Amino acid sequence: MKYRTLGKTGLRTSVVGVGTWQFGGEWGMDFTQKEVDAILHKSKEVGINLIDTAECYGDHLSEKFIGNFLKQDHREDWLVATKFGHKFHHNFERTNHWSPEEVLQQLDDSLRALQTDYVDLYQFHSGSDEAFRNDDLWTLLDKQVQAGKIRHLGISIGSNQNIYQTELATEYNAKAIQVVYNRLEREPEEEVFPSCENQNLGVLARVPLASGYLSGKYKPGAQFGEQDVRHKHDMEEVAKKLREVERIQHEEVPEGVNMAQWALAWCLKHPAVTTVIPGCKNVEQVELNASAADLDLVKEDHPQAVK
Repeated sequence: MKYRTLGKTGLRTSVVGVGTWQFGGEWGMDFTQKEVDAILHKSKEVGINLIDTAECYGDHLSEKFIGNFLKQDHREDWLVATKFGHKFHHNFERTNHWSPEEVLQQLDDSLRALQTDYVDLYQFHSGSDEAFRNDDLWTLLDKQVQAGKIRHLGISIGSNQNIYQTELATEYNAKAIQVVYNRLEREPEEEVFPSCENQNLGVLARVPLASGYLSGKYKPGAQFGEQDVRHKHDMEEVAKKLREVERIQHEEVPEGVNMAQWALAWCLKHPAVTTVIPGCKNVEQVELNASAADLDLVKEDHPQAVK
């Protein structure tokens, strides 16, 4: 495993983390604690130290699985990132909750679920610019940083091109940006990444495998069942993506290299990106994801990581 500094936080994070949306049940399978424990134990074994979750991956369900694991492990060995702003009701049904009082309740509920006294990175989760422009909210969050409940603040932008929230990150004491970035979705390269580099913000690249399309497992014409999150995607767009994936696999992926491994390493070669946070369903996928760090595309740390 290789490690990089997460912007101004000073935190050293593995270049591959663990995304945990799947633990909330919206990936078409329900996890047991034993399965989650196995995934996180394997993650630690291969050098991963970053877990990314959210209060709305299930009703704090993903956080509860993680908390039960952390209770039996060494909390200090992990960087735990979670998010706020939504309440889960049913699969793919959430409501927004952005008032300072509601966010404080969400934070306390997350800490309880995670069975920890603090989170390493607490992220504004895909909210509108209107919800973002709330000085009372950020004042509340700063107080929680001062109280030790939060080590660092971050912003998980909902749009790959949300330069408004990115540009205000430092002013709002946020030190990391989470954004969708992968070989098929490169919009952050235009404005978001240059702003992150200028501010020395850490960058977490989510959906680095483009919802699995870049795994190389699916060919043009592939169909997805109703329990699969991709079933909700526009079929014409899916067909277009799969044709492009086929082209990339033939023209860009070196012979003998697993496409998923390559796709993660491809994200990590951009100098703005600190870490990728792919999801995983089993220990085999954890090992495959972690192996991306072995490719020559991935460097240990960027020279500009510490300023």
